[in-house]
Amino acid sequence: MNRIFINRLLFFLLPGLLSACTSVGPTKLFRSASPHDQYAKSLRDARLERTALGIDWLNTADRALKDSVVISVPYRESGYFAANRPFALGYRLNGQRGDKFIVKVDVEGQEPVQLFIDIFELNEDNRNPDRLTSAKADTNQLTFEVLRTRTHLVRIQPELLRSGRYTLSITREPILGFPVQGRDSRQISSYFGASRDAGRRRHEGIDIFAPRGTPALAASDGYISGVGTNNLGGNVVYLSDSRRNQTLYYAHLDSQAVQQGQQVTVGDTVGFIGNTGNARTTAPHLHFGIYSFNSGALDPLPFVRRGTGPARQTLVATETLGDSVRISATRAVIRQSPNGDAPILRTLPRSSAFAVMGGTATWLRVELPDGTTGYVSSGVVEPARRPLRRAPLPIGMDLLEAARTKAAVIETLSAGTVVEVLGVFGSYQLVRQATGLTGWLLQTP
Repeated sequence: MNRIFINRLLFFLLPGLLSACTSVGPTKLFRSASPHDQYAKSLRDARLERTALGIDWLNTADRALKDSVVISVPYRESGYFAANRPFALGYRLNGQRGDKFIVKVDVEGQEPVQLFIDIFELNEDNRNPDRLTSAKADTNQLTFEVLRTRTHLVRIQPELLRSGRYTLSITREPILGFPVQGRDSRQISSYFGASRDAGRRRHEGIDIFAPRGTPALAASDGYISGVGTNNLGGNVVYLSDSRRNQTLYYAHLDSQAVQQGQQVTVGDTVGFIGNTGNARTTAPHLHFGIYSFNSGALDPLPFVRRGTGPARQTLVATETLGDSVRISATRAVIRQSPNGDAPILRTLPRSSAFAVMGGTATWLRVELPDGTTGYVSSGVVEPARRPLRRAPLPIGMDLLEAARTKAAVIETLSAGTVVEVLGVFGSYQLVRQATGLTGWLLQTP
């Protein structure tokens, strides 16, 4: 087969091959593999993906994307992951273009743990996660800027065969510095989209009031792409934020302090607050606008509004992690997310028992004996330590590792063995022997 024929064949086949990769898309074909992807590949190369542990690790990663919980930022929770079973968490949060999220995970364990943090963007139907960025393999912190107003998903997963206690925190900060010295977003008095000139146009920025002569500051690093005067804005400055493909617009300045082509860094003075242009009848203020190179005027508020500060949720008590609790109220609901308005996954009666895997002091992240995970209010549960009752077994029974028919047998108990009933789940009882051994028994009729 000659070279000319091969080139012609590639010419006709390549577009079809590229268009056939609909799950990847042209922009993702040459994206570098994330540390998570590289680790998954190492499992496959070692043929560990054929083992139960490898299969569970890969499936757990996928399930964290599908069963992610919705949170509001700032947020933090703590939890525990065991070495003998794969573990992953998925959190959904709404991000506006201009937001910057900081994800940090502190891990305490007997051995160092490689942790994978990946950020995904969801489509408008909240499906088909598209990975945007990942933390480097040697760090447990990731900062990312939101480029489109969408729901974002944070997935956290440790490597196999490692255990540890973790604390997750997610906070938000503005991408840009605030453009007026000594002010912050609380001094914004007119917002993006407000009607102007009897509805003939809309406000393409925000207004920040300050005394005349207050310095207007560079909100990003960049260069001055324009200095001039126009009818609406009066004395204006254009700052090119090349890193984000956008231009920052400063209007109504009393005077400018920069020249075209000048390089500036965040915090440099570009001019002084005034009321020139069509603002002559109003108090001195800065009109601040942002114009994207490909989508026009943007709402500047998310870019400059105050950050959330640290998350303040009180963490779940360390001694509770991995422990069993039971419902102390008449009934309680297990919710999808740590929120009283979140969808209800299950409604359980009094004395239902399950394990605490993490959460906060207010919302416990729990795993039910049937594998369902969700959140329950800490106010409706109690430790499953004090027995509900004591009773001898009427017949010999198998003490099971889990509340499932095919669960592994820990020990076979003979008839007459006295057990303490700590809780129930469906047709099973959580019991403890005099030796302290705990497991599940199928309830007798």
